[in-house]
Amino acid sequence: MIKLNQAAIKSSLAAATLALSAFSLNAHATLTSYTSAGVDVVYSSVSDVTWTKDANLLGSMIAADSSVINKILAASSNNYGSLAYTVSANDFSTTELGRTSWYGANAFISYLNSISYAGSNQWRLPGVVNTSIGTNTATNGTIAGDELVELFYSELSGTANSAMPKTATFDNERVAYWSGTEHAVLSGRAWYFTTANGRQDRNFNNNRFYAWAVTSGQITTTATPSAVPVPAAALLFGSGLVGLAGLRRRKQQA
Repeated sequence: MIKLNQAAIKSSLAAATLALSAFSLNAHATLTSYTSAGVDVVYSSVSDVTWTKDANLLGSMIAADSSVINKILAASSNNYGSLAYTVSANDFSTTELGRTSWYGANAFISYLNSISYAGSNQWRLPGVVNTSIGTNTATNGTIAGDELVELFYSELSGTANSAMPKTATFDNERVAYWSGTEHAVLSGRAWYFTTANGRQDRNFNNNRFYAWAVTSGQITTTATPSAVPVPAAALLFGSGLVGLAGLRRRKQQA
């Protein structure tokens, strides 16, 4: 006959539960990878937006299909910003694929919407609400609409004057990204964010940075969660709980 101390069983169960809880808290619970319309995307619960998993999707598309720039130009409305401007192939770098002017970045967004990329036609460039220059801005991503700042500081735990932490959640991260927000006073300039040091600033619209698309909320059309691998430690804790439960049943039957 097997006799187990009831207090010891409860203690072991509690320890295993706490360990699992600690493991969960240490994970990036605010970023959720999933697949929509056959495309990998990432949902941010902090900003309530969905990012493309490929942080240089424009560059990847150009590399895979040399006609993409012509398709982008065909989808362009040319109604971007306060100044009249016609987007052309000159807005896109031919040596650093994905680098583009602010106008080209907006035209790229129009193209994504025209093809309903990942099942959404509501793509846009990230916004800027707190128009402060510098690193670790006053709101530090606590105002809704500052998606790049929130991603860097709040979700990826980036620090001022340091590069954005690398994560398997995203692919092809680049150094600087355009926002969709023009400067309110300086004509022909828009806000951008540098992932090399967490700095926000503004620059001329015809300069070239990268474009990272977001769509508000979580895409629900044909969206399926990606499988999340269970770490070995969690499996061990799980098997330990099952073993303890079995021993407890045998004790009750004895």
